[in-house]
Amino acid sequence: MAESPLPATHPRPSAVPSAPPARGPVGPDPATAQGTAAPVPGTDPGVPTRGPAYREVLRRSATLLPWLAVLAVLPIWWWDGGIPIAEVGAFGAYWTLAVVLPGTLVHRALRGSRGNLPEDLGYGAATGLLLELAAWALAAATGGQHLLRWWALPVVAVFLAVPRLRRHWRTGPGRRLPLAWHWAICAVLLLIAVWGYANWRSLPLPPADYAYYPDLLYHLGLVHELTRAMPFELPHLAGEPLRYHYLSDAHVASASMITGVPPATVLLHLWVVPVAWVAALVAAALVRELAGPWWAGPLAAAGGYLGASPTFGSPLDIPWTRALSYASLSQTYALPLLMLLAAVCVQVVRGRALGPAWVLVPALGLACAGAKSSALPPLIAGLGLATLAAWIRRRRVPWRVFAVLASLVAAMVVGYRLFAGGGAGTLRTQPLGLIRHLVPYQQTYGADDGAQFGGLLPPGLAEADGTAGWLLAAALFGSWLLRQTPRLAGGPLLATPARRDPVAWLFTGAVAAGLAVAWLTYHPSASQIYFWLPVIPFGALLACWLLARIRVRWPVLVTAGLLGLLAQLLAPPLGSPPALTQAERAVESLRVANANDWMTTLGWSAARYAALIVLAALLAVAVEALLLTWPRAAVTARRAALVRRLGRPARTTLLGRSALAGTVTALLGASIATGVEIPVRHLLARADPLAAINQQLVVSETEMRAALWLREHTDPDERVATNVHCRPVRTTPHCDARAYWVTGLGGRRALVESWAYADDVVAAHGRDGYGYPRQPAPDPALFALNERIFTDPTPTDLARLRDTHGVRWLLADTNAGPVSTDLARLAPVRYTAGPVTIHELP
Repeated sequence: MAESPLPATHPRPSAVPSAPPARGPVGPDPATAQGTAAPVPGTDPGVPTRGPAYREVLRRSATLLPWLAVLAVLPIWWWDGGIPIAEVGAFGAYWTLAVVLPGTLVHRALRGSRGNLPEDLGYGAATGLLLELAAWALAAATGGQHLLRWWALPVVAVFLAVPRLRRHWRTGPGRRLPLAWHWAICAVLLLIAVWGYANWRSLPLPPADYAYYPDLLYHLGLVHELTRAMPFELPHLAGEPLRYHYLSDAHVASASMITGVPPATVLLHLWVVPVAWVAALVAAALVRELAGPWWAGPLAAAGGYLGASPTFGSPLDIPWTRALSYASLSQTYALPLLMLLAAVCVQVVRGRALGPAWVLVPALGLACAGAKSSALPPLIAGLGLATLAAWIRRRRVPWRVFAVLASLVAAMVVGYRLFAGGGAGTLRTQPLGLIRHLVPYQQTYGADDGAQFGGLLPPGLAEADGTAGWLLAAALFGSWLLRQTPRLAGGPLLATPARRDPVAWLFTGAVAAGLAVAWLTYHPSASQIYFWLPVIPFGALLACWLLARIRVRWPVLVTAGLLGLLAQLLAPPLGSPPALTQAERAVESLRVANANDWMTTLGWSAARYAALIVLAALLAVAVEALLLTWPRAAVTARRAALVRRLGRPARTTLLGRSALAGTVTALLGASIATGVEIPVRHLLARADPLAAINQQLVVSETEMRAALWLREHTDPDERVATNVHCRPVRTTPHCDARAYWVTGLGGRRALVESWAYADDVVAAHGRDGYGYPRQPAPDPALFALNERIFTDPTPTDLARLRDTHGVRWLLADTNAGPVSTDLARLAPVRYTAGPVTIHELP
């Protein structure tokens, strides 16, 4: 076998052996664990010292302090966001007693204890989310939603009553986590809470004069729908079957039903940070299993969930910067489930028997498919590559891995049939399709693309004369890749002995698959990027595993990380080429000049990236050389002596490894700095992170109050008809049919509200030159009947609406269109507020 181009200074580890079948989580990377030097004082997570009792008390207090601080800050910030303290307490109790407690007990029974409480609770909380979905599905199928709040009691009772299960109430034997790990991971969790706080601080709870991001209102309508019994309907078009990856909405619905907290409060403020915390804890635990050093877990959690794409002052706006998304519930909710599934896959790929944990494979596969349909395929691709690597490495068929792969493929197929809607069918094969969502292309060669799908290439690129269009496309693709270098920096791991471990191929394959699908396909809403976002934590995992493999001293890592952080925070902004008006975009010479300006700007941005990489490598080499020539610590002195004895080749190799480690750490530092800088800047500016509010799109407080009146005074299964369909509220031909506030805030199914995300409408994208949000209603006859009720009502139409379509209530908004005065005579008025009147059909 070829020698690694990055040989270690310690004896070369042997190949990764095939581990005997065993239950429980996998241990540290075998290639890392073998040949390890003596533990460094102050970093050994070994057994407790036998010092005086007060030292043990101080150690435990210092361990507990950061956790208490983090757990105290989050409720305070929730309360500061306008949530009553009783609802804050109810939600905290729900997470503790109905998610974390039963999940931890079940996870310990299935996969064993990690030997420490924080990682047990992280894995347990992810398992609890899975169990909650099962309990919700059973309640929705049987009509037992009123019993859902007690679902955890039978689980807890079993673990109390069965003697063999009582041991799972205690943490199993294992190595104690060092004090620095607790402080580091709590710092990561605190910064995730800052990100959440920056979002909900500017996101008022209804009623308010505000323009909510339409997807949030769409999801809120689904949350209300999922509190009902199966079969589910599309609440915005009553009677249409619901086909969507809605399990994130099921989690919000379950939380609301269990706690009694209003669904809008849970969705807009409460749910996202705890779920992100679980994802970070599971990732940190998995990375520690793979890499070994204590610092690798917190660093990977920070890079995977806090990190965003560094800009270094570039004016190029790339909106898809981090794995966490406040606007996309499905994306964020899928992360802890996907990471738990990855941990189970690691266990199998390394040749360990799953035992009873086999039940997690199809369950997690189906949950991931139902949470985000794009989350599972990259992991399956990586598992396929790992299966091949394990087969070649061990020279025998890895039947267990094949079984897991087959289970996940089956879960993906079943999940597609159950959950995937028309949006999934809109994904087309189109290399470089992602550039159609970037401003430089939209203003130049893509100015005439409009809503057309195009052929194998973006229309503007296919029709461009000469090479100028291809140069801009290459510049945009290269700029995007440069922004993602913190997530791609773990690629050299396959040049180390870790390439013998199929797990390295598992995560490398997943990252490569996510990147490939994002750039080889096109979706009119850029939804192909959701194949990339879920694998960002895998990229951070590989980068931290690489840093652990090449083993450089901590001063090298710290100085390089600080360099990346400062480079991002202090980089002066580059000037942006002027935006072209619609008339200017029609002039070919102006478009070409603007494209050239953008290529020049992107070239300067690339130069900044190159400068950081060179400076980070040089700084790391300088620090390592200083440590070798001026040793202070005993370990460093022994290392320097070894290098002097081995000669110049060993010194060159050591400095090369330091240069690589410095580059990777600087990129991670810049990514984390970007991810923290964005919410902090929003907090200081009191800006809306989701977008600047367009005053024309604002729904008034009185309109919201009317919708909330519906929720409070009508039966959950009753239907409403409304003349509200669009943003802005006024209904016009080919308007943006994404209002969603009547169903989202009112919580009742609407005969025809907004239809932009309906399957048939999304599939019609591009028809007559209009994108799917501006397509007409899918059922013209039903829409015409709905509109006549408000503009020209008759007793016959009202009776048809009531008897044939089951409508009981009418919500008329004069801002949306004219409302006949006859309506009040034919249907009694039950509520009036500003422009809104609510009628009840007799």
